[in-house]
Amino acid sequence: MIDRSVQTILQPALVFLKQGDLEQAHRSLERLLEQDLDNPQVMYTLKGVSFWLDRMRYSQTLSDNFLRGEYLISQWKPFLDYIGKMGDFNELIVYALKCSIFTIALQLYQSLLTGTETVHNTAEIYRKTGLCYKALGDYETAISCLQYAADINAHSAAILAELADAYSLSGETRLAKVFFREALFKNASEIEICFLDSEIFHALVTKVAAIGYKEEELLEWLPVYGTLDGVLNVKRELKALELGKLKQSVYTLENELREKDIKSKKLIIPRLINYYFWLIDHYLNVNVEKSKIDEILLRIKLLDEKIYNRYIR
Repeated sequence: MIDRSVQTILQPALVFLKQGDLEQAHRSLERLLEQDLDNPQVMYTLKGVSFWLDRMRYSQTLSDNFLRGEYLISQWKPFLDYIGKMGDFNELIVYALKCSIFTIALQLYQSLLTGTETVHNTAEIYRKTGLCYKALGDYETAISCLQYAADINAHSAAILAELADAYSLSGETRLAKVFFREALFKNASEIEICFLDSEIFHALVTKVAAIGYKEEELLEWLPVYGTLDGVLNVKRELKALELGKLKQSVYTLENELREKDIKSKKLIIPRLINYYFWLIDHYLNVNVEKSKIDEILLRIKLLDEKIYNRYIR
């Protein structure tokens, strides 16, 4: 048996992982396993490395670096699900694996920005480049990439959510709240919460999940509970065009609510409540007559009295 600490034992393999060298990490772990067949942490790490080696080899069969990067990034959530089933979550080892994969993916996306290969979607490439920098802890560069992506595509909820997360991780809480609220307003279902690392948003997701909501339904309830809990308390006035679109969206959803089946209603109700919150904020900003606000509050009460009671208190 090896009597050194687990971190010391694994250190060479972890260094290789943080450098993005899965093959060398795998060889280092196999040598360790020859010395200690029963070491659970070595086995845990080896299974994680093997998971990613399989995906790396598959990614190399894809036609270009964009598709390779997209495939590797898409496997992060399945990996978290896989590693979660193995028992205790070892943050040190998972972080090293995270560094490895996002370092490799970053190199793939950077090659698209600096090389001669055809660029697929510039905003998406900058988003994923920013995501990789964020995952590796370089928040300043992440913000720069994500802001550029947002300048190209201001309507992408995924980009705005990543930008919010990067701002939060860098300590810019106010900007984080602004961009996260915008992201949830534009299209909550587009947000990939497995890539959100900041405590403020992770805590909100955890709380909504604890209520019992999952997947797309959870995403639609995030802005509702974010408003109730004060997470999304940095607000702005709507422009005239935005107000018109908001009212049209409310009208459309209210009609859909009368027609759709129960499954669809589960998504429409939280989305509609979120839109009502935005309308109330707008009315408060422009000092409209109280009757308009009372009308919206009544609609919220009819949809969900518990949410209404929490909102008005």
